[in-house]
Amino acid sequence: MKIRSLFLYSSALALAICLVFGLPFGLFVMRPVLPQQPTIISIQPGQSFTHIAETLEREGVVSSAFNFRILATLKGASRQVQAGDFNFAAATRPGQVLDRLVSGDTLRLQVTLPEGLTITQIAERLAEAGYTDCQEFQRLATDPEFTQSLGVNAPTLEGYLFPETYRFGAKLPSRHLLRFMVDQFNKHLVQKWLDSANKLGLDLHQLVTLASIIQKETARTSEMPIIAAVFHNRLKRNMRLQADPTVIYGIENFNGNLTRHDLRTHTPYNTYTQRGLPAGPIANPGAKALRAAANPADAPYLYFVSKGNGSHKFSRTLREHNAAVRRYQLRHVAQVEKNQNEQSSETAAPESDTAD
Repeated sequence: MKIRSLFLYSSALALAICLVFGLPFGLFVMRPVLPQQPTIISIQPGQSFTHIAETLEREGVVSSAFNFRILATLKGASRQVQAGDFNFAAATRPGQVLDRLVSGDTLRLQVTLPEGLTITQIAERLAEAGYTDCQEFQRLATDPEFTQSLGVNAPTLEGYLFPETYRFGAKLPSRHLLRFMVDQFNKHLVQKWLDSANKLGLDLHQLVTLASIIQKETARTSEMPIIAAVFHNRLKRNMRLQADPTVIYGIENFNGNLTRHDLRTHTPYNTYTQRGLPAGPIANPGAKALRAAANPADAPYLYFVSKGNGSHKFSRTLREHNAAVRRYQLRHVAQVEKNQNEQSSETAAPESDTAD
């Protein structure tokens, strides 16, 4: 009888314990928690799970740090949590929170860098995407000692930051991000292009510099080898390249209006006032511009002018070029002035009607 009573007592005690502790834990596991506002939890390498759980409770991601530690212990996951920044914005069950911590589902930024951006423009894109280290990014990208550490024999990384879509942590140190961008450049650089460039008298830095000019002159892949031919032909004849984008790059805080004074003002990048290539790259070119710079078309052209529709008219002689300028550039200016006059008339018309 006593044994039976002891058994009943033990069973009742066990049931009571389950009700007291198990029911709340079960509710904890099953009930999603919605943070009051989107929050980012930063977990550092070597941080204790107790500290992590307390942070999650304090920020409203889980309702109980104690129960969260029990859950992690039951799953054997307390030592498997990954370091990084985790974004919590939606209602999430504790098990899902733990799964994210273990899988390393960290906050990622995605930034698309098109061909032809400068270091400054890249930093602006990163800032718009939420990257938090943009000033350090620019400082390191223009630090000669840092560029040398990446194997780039140049005073800045201009030209060596490969354009593509990057995904990375919001707090990734700039030195790591820059290293990855330069690594991408090296991966896309084909040895055959370097060999071809060497035969044309260009080393790597000169190849990148020329490719950056080609990149800024046209977005049409089909025209890149022809524009490359123009510049190679001019270099062979010791003619000035006279490329407007190089002048613009050398102007601090360029306002969008290139003047005759700008063309005549000497800077290390002004290819109107000096012969040969500018001091260095003026943008970060893509693979197609690099390939074109190393493999110019077999063409006799020395000049080109924009047609106003994204394409160019190529000429062999100055006379042909001047005729093309009159045909395309002056006509384009006249069309712009005509459009501006028409817009002014349309804007003025309602005022006249109102006056009547």
